[in-house]
Amino acid sequence: MNLVFSDLFRPWRTMRTWWTFVHLITGSITASILFTAVFTPLVTAVSITIVLPAAAALTWLTLVLARWLTTLDRSRFAALLDLELVNPPARVPNGPSRWSRFWAVMSDAERWREVAWSVLHFPVAVAFSTIAVSVWSFSAVLTTLPLWVWALPGDRAEPGWFRIDAGIEAFAAGAVGLVGVALIAPWLTVAMGNADAAMARWLLGRNREAELDAKVGELETSRAAAVDSAEAERRRIERDLHDGAQQRLIAVAMDLGLARGQLDTDPDRAKELVASAHDDVKAAMKELRDLVRGIHPVILEDRGLDAALSAVVARCGVPVALRINVKERPAPSIESAAYFIVSEALVNVDRHAQATRATVEIARVADRLTIGVTDDGIGGADPDSSSSGTGLAGLAERVSALGGWMRIISPVGGPTTIFVELPCES
Repeated sequence: MNLVFSDLFRPWRTMRTWWTFVHLITGSITASILFTAVFTPLVTAVSITIVLPAAAALTWLTLVLARWLTTLDRSRFAALLDLELVNPPARVPNGPSRWSRFWAVMSDAERWREVAWSVLHFPVAVAFSTIAVSVWSFSAVLTTLPLWVWALPGDRAEPGWFRIDAGIEAFAAGAVGLVGVALIAPWLTVAMGNADAAMARWLLGRNREAELDAKVGELETSRAAAVDSAEAERRRIERDLHDGAQQRLIAVAMDLGLARGQLDTDPDRAKELVASAHDDVKAAMKELRDLVRGIHPVILEDRGLDAALSAVVARCGVPVALRINVKERPAPSIESAAYFIVSEALVNVDRHAQATRATVEIARVADRLTIGVTDDGIGGADPDSSSSGTGLAGLAERVSALGGWMRIISPVGGPTTIFVELPCES
């Protein structure tokens, strides 16, 4: 029963309802501007079709105005309804001539959909705005009617074709108004907002073919980034094995070979060689442990990000403040990515930033894992620079392959902040 009542009053528990109300009110204003700016030259162009050059010029102007104004309307949907309506790129002309550019605009289906939005959305927006204001206002008036109906002439209100007298009728009207304010008005506001958003997706969003093409392009880019990242990781492991443990094991084999040959003739020298080989074996074992930890640390799998990154922070040459708020562990791939992102960022801080302190903050917010790494170093980090040697491009590729985003703010002189968001459905 409590769940049913909670669901009934759901619009009152979210700010989205009130942003939707603001959206409906402002929609009638922007729709009026769009309709006037687009419909007027369009009708004029149709009426003077006989004068083809002038009609064509007016039609082109209509498409340009629709493009510019619907961009503002897309921003309104994003700001008030958190609805991202991707602005499709303009059609590329076939040649450099003015005629090819003119024809590219005139034959662009997306531009004509924006004209359709400018014309068709006007009556819908005005109707939604009028209904929203009327329902909320009328419900509020009825709710408060028992308090002030006594002050009206004849102790009665006549809001239209009916009459409400003071007393039982006024209190009944107040009850109806209370239902309107509590249930009807908010749910109607949400419903009209959803309908307006659906119409915007239909006319201002990408069409299905363009959406699929864009998705294919994103997947191809993501796949290429993942392949490049995996190949770079393979080369790093191969290089670490070749330059580290392999060379030490070769030295061990040589020392043991020499020691075997001198066991009888020079036992003291043989002992020195065996001791050197023993030290090299221990060093090789440490390098192999570090290498395995770099592939996937066991502590991360067993105890999560907090424990794994505490070990990373302890090894860092710069004092690091670590704050982690992840109550529900994300998927292993996301957790591993977060570990390596922070590890690589701290390596950059240690080697390149000339910093005196750093801060790492990780939190899970709904279905996103947010990561922030800040240092007070010299700044100037550039992920696009091939000469910087900071590995930031590799981090960006790893993040992109997982469907996340990364931003780096690093003015010359510092400080440097790396923001990362990763999807973390688990």
